[in-house]
Amino acid sequence: MSDTIELYEYERASHRLSESQARRLASAGKGAITVEPEAQHGYYSITAQNRVGTLVVDGIRVLIRPKIRLENLFLLLEVGLDPNAWRQEAFEYENSADLLPSVIAFYARTLETTLARGRLRSYRHTEERLVALRGRIDMAGQFRQAGIRVPVACRFDEHTPDIAENRYLKAATRLALRVPGVAPEDRQRLLREVVSLEDVADVHVQPDDLDRIAFTRLNTHYQPALRLARLLLANLTLADRRGRHAASSFLVDMNQLFENFVTQRLRRALRGRLEVVSQWSTYLATRNQVPIRPDLLFRKQGHEVFVADTKYKLTDDARARTSDYYQLLAYTTALDLPEGVLIYCMADGGQPERTVKVRHARKRLHTLAIDLSGPPAEVTAEIDKAATWINQRVRAIRPLLAPAGEKPAA
Repeated sequence: MSDTIELYEYERASHRLSESQARRLASAGKGAITVEPEAQHGYYSITAQNRVGTLVVDGIRVLIRPKIRLENLFLLLEVGLDPNAWRQEAFEYENSADLLPSVIAFYARTLETTLARGRLRSYRHTEERLVALRGRIDMAGQFRQAGIRVPVACRFDEHTPDIAENRYLKAATRLALRVPGVAPEDRQRLLREVVSLEDVADVHVQPDDLDRIAFTRLNTHYQPALRLARLLLANLTLADRRGRHAASSFLVDMNQLFENFVTQRLRRALRGRLEVVSQWSTYLATRNQVPIRPDLLFRKQGHEVFVADTKYKLTDDARARTSDYYQLLAYTTALDLPEGVLIYCMADGGQPERTVKVRHARKRLHTLAIDLSGPPAEVTAEIDKAATWINQRVRAIRPLLAPAGEKPAA
């Protein structure tokens, strides 16, 4: 049996560990927890950071729970499903405190529903040497055979399920099946879907491979399953192989999750009014010096009109936000914009300062707080309200922007 430590984000706990356990826990949990020795010999202070999930090292299992409403954690996954779709998993997570089984259960049910609507197929161009002619003869390939007539070099288009979308799902499903402790009914679901994808190649995929898949009306029903597959592929680490206990670690970066959620929801809410560009690269200084990358850039008719940065900070300490204002000021200055906004997760102790007017710079730095303590419907309403506010600010400041076609010096 593993020793379990349960924490909330940014919470600290004292625990007895060996030097080896403390060292390995600190190494494996980098970015998720900090491990520091205490005055009492053999005891260590373990502090959770901004990642939630399960970390297993050398018989120690650390469960990090989010401070936000549990069902909103699934909402932030932004897989494109109705909130009722994950109510069961949110309830199970609340009772078990272990996120990984809940996510795998959610993925297994979503995958089953997706493939029940029919596996995607597409035409794939193939060049292959065959005994019998298929399609057209590949003349260049055939002449390279130095007089041998068979096999024939053929070129043809094959209507096949062996395409990127199915390969991605199969890779994630096989990974999920290797996790110990998955509920029997979920394991059965996953096994059935692996069999249904038996004519899809087993290939190594990277989480970012999903970015190369273009979604159309033909494959849009695959999106929820693919997004959950990405979550598993990006965050699941299998088997603490050097320890005595076979287990899996699964940690989700709440900063990234919040940023992605806000980006996708604002893009959807502002469609037709403003173009929302994420992680746009530019430079703070002339001659392409000091790179900067705002989380969100808003464009109107091809011109930059507003900038934003997202911050998942569960603190009411105003001093902790000082660097955020400096960062936003740099963005507005480099982009020659009069205003920008910091979008926060609602702080425990209240909302940050609404507007800061920068002295001698003619810049206004705003803040918006998205409250994640309410039900999903209220969170969605807050995002829509934020989108409306951003659009209104853009309309108000457009007379202050540089004339169309004029750009700040590079």
